Amino acid sequence: MGYTLNQMFTESVIKFSDNPAIFHKVHGKYMAIKYRQLGEKVRTLASGLVALGVQKGDRIALISENRPEWAIADISLMQIGAINVAIFPTLPTSQVQYIVADSGSKIILISDKNQLAKALELKKALPRLLIVTMDCDADTTNGVMTFDEVLKRGEAYPLNDLEYEQHWRSVKPSDWASIVYTSGTTGSPRGAILSHHNFASNVEAAREVMNFHPGDVLLSFAPLNHVMGRLIDHYVPLNCGAAIAYVESLRQLRQNMIEVKPHFMLLVPRVFEIFQEGLLRNIAKQSSLKQKFLHWALSIGQRRSSKCFRERRDISLIFKFQWWLANKIALNKIRGQMGLQRLRFFFSGGAPLSIATAQFFHTMGLVILEGYGLTETSPLVSANRPEWFKFGTVGQPVKGVEVKIADDGEILVRGPNVLQGYYNKPKETSEAIDADGWFHTGDIGKFDEDNFLTITGRKKELLVLANGKKVAPQPIENRMKESAYITQIILLGDKENTISALIVPSFERIKDWAKECCIDFSYEDNSELVHHPEVNSLIRREIQRLSGDLADFEKIHLFTLIDQEFTIERGEMTPTLKIKRHVLVEKYKDVIEAMYRG
Repeated sequence: MGYTLNQMFTESVIKFSDNPAIFHKVHGKYMAIKYRQLGEKVRTLASGLVALGVQKGDRIALISENRPEWAIADISLMQIGAINVAIFPTLPTSQVQYIVADSGSKIILISDKNQLAKALELKKALPRLLIVTMDCDADTTNGVMTFDEVLKRGEAYPLNDLEYEQHWRSVKPSDWASIVYTSGTTGSPRGAILSHHNFASNVEAAREVMNFHPGDVLLSFAPLNHVMGRLIDHYVPLNCGAAIAYVESLRQLRQNMIEVKPHFMLLVPRVFEIFQEGLLRNIAKQSSLKQKFLHWALSIGQRRSSKCFRERRDISLIFKFQWWLANKIALNKIRGQMGLQRLRFFFSGGAPLSIATAQFFHTMGLVILEGYGLTETSPLVSANRPEWFKFGTVGQPVKGVEVKIADDGEILVRGPNVLQGYYNKPKETSEAIDADGWFHTGDIGKFDEDNFLTITGRKKELLVLANGKKVAPQPIENRMKESAYITQIILLGDKENTISALIVPSFERIKDWAKECCIDFSYEDNSELVHHPEVNSLIRREIQRLSGDLADFEKIHLFTLIDQEFTIERGEMTPTLKIKRHVLVEKYKDVIEAMYRG
């Protein structure tokens, strides 16, 4: 029953043979790999892997940034029935070793010298592990081959047409395509087993939302090791005949957007927030006259955004002209400067997107479609559509996926996209998937009258105050981030009498504010800035401004400003930029204790 990803890819190579499939940087310029060429590379690598002894069902670890070799490796593994154990390149060596050992991977495909150092460390505990590197030199002493050497082996021992077809056709929809270890905000990672049918059914569901066409270009930034990135930045465009261009790095994201001029992009909320902060800072640096005009244009965009949802019939000719003028002279120029003149929509996932950020981009004529999914659901569960979306929601369930709310508010999901189980963890599997096939997400949510789903928090992250009152931190945290002066925030208060928060302020905006207000203090480093009484007063006013309709027990009564952003590198965030609450609570336990006892 159902399709395999192999069938989908093979059909695309035939149907879109001469269309660009991948754009990647060669000597500073984006160059195209056509579907036909991609198909040839996949077949050659598959032949090389078979020559190395890789068999159907073998687990192969893949740890790399987004690049053509990642796509070629993933598809090659599937074509011969091997299982991709995709690993985030940002994970430390200890976690990589856990995943490789737990999955029983016999080969690890890695990208650069940073990943090679991790792989060589793994060899000490797993001496039989074969390392294949994309960027580094071969090292026979340590069992290191190059990606090109595997390709050459495939050229020397190619699978003939019949053998190759037998390999990819032998893979059934129920066969495993990947084991994806959940990064998680709590606990150790668990390997979610996802079959070809899990992914393929989700590709078909996503196509109705994404509406990609042959010739469209998607700029790939979300990690392909993440299931949402793999679906939207990999499987869906390749199934539709669209092209994928890979971002070089976060620092070059803006430049790559200008070069590629994408039709679509998937980003995590934190990147949207960075763009928003940067645009507002740039506006603040303009002349007084230009600032007034840009703010006028944004106000017209904001009115248009409101009318799109509430007053469609009541749009006067004067307002239409105002929107035309604002769009033509200001907003269209801003979009062009960002390389977004062809963009049909952004897609957001991986963490909650604040309503204020979604509205800000819509004001500029840019739509962000927020969706919801989990590693265990391959991943897409619900999504907003280009023709009908609501800010603050994650849209309606996608085709073929059932969603219901349990009595305690937990979101339950059932459908062909739900994982086969957790690798080597039968107890965790039975706890996550009940007897009726419903996957228990751990997220709390609700449906509105139009069947739009809103996520209100994590079941395990509910803060239970000493008086028994329960507070969902996520909606309040998102609300606080509407302040231009608050970049990151984590609410606390479990078993305490009141809610508190650790807050990372927007250092650049606060420095600008200090200059505007003629507040005379030096800020050679952020530690001085976060302790300044005027800064703390500013943040307190922002909290009070944004807390008007909250119940008193939900309001933040205590807070401490932190002098550095939470990062992946320090283990404070997941690779998709979700805050690891338990890590921060442990790291700042003395600060938290001082807030409550001081």
